[in-house]
Amino acid sequence: MKNLASIGSSGQLSTDDNDNEEISKMAITSLLAREDEIERKKVEVREKVEFQLGRAEEETRRLAQIWEELEMLTDPMRKEVAIVRKKIDVINRDLKSLGQSCQKKEREYKEALQVFHEKNNEKAQLTTTLVEMVNQSEKLRMKKLEELNKIIDPMR
Repeated sequence: MKNLASIGSSGQLSTDDNDNEEISKMAITSLLAREDEIERKKVEVREKVEFQLGRAEEETRRLAQIWEELEMLTDPMRKEVAIVRKKIDVINRDLKSLGQSCQKKEREYKEALQVFHEKNNEKAQLTTTLVEMVNQSEKLRMKKLEELNKIIDPMR
């Protein structure tokens, strides 16, 4: 706006006023140019942010798809692994009870074998004793028979 105080007697603006007006116009132009630059940069940054958000959303979708595929891949494996582990656990329990049974039967076998050997030795000793007794009995009977035979022979 024009400064009314600077209007002279002739009704015209002074040169100082013209310079001030020029400076004001230049300042306004400069301010508008800066505002336009700021707005342009603001739009540019907004476009970059929107572009980055778009890329981020696209990457998120891609990662979600990969995650789903990964879950699908690992899920059957987990089930199979769980089944095999359960089978191993069952077999381990069976092996443990079978091992205990085997050890018990080994002890029983060793005890029975020891008793068998003892009885076999006892039988061998008794057989030896029986053979000796039978031999002694035969000798005694033979001796008695010889004595009886001598008693009978002198009479003849």
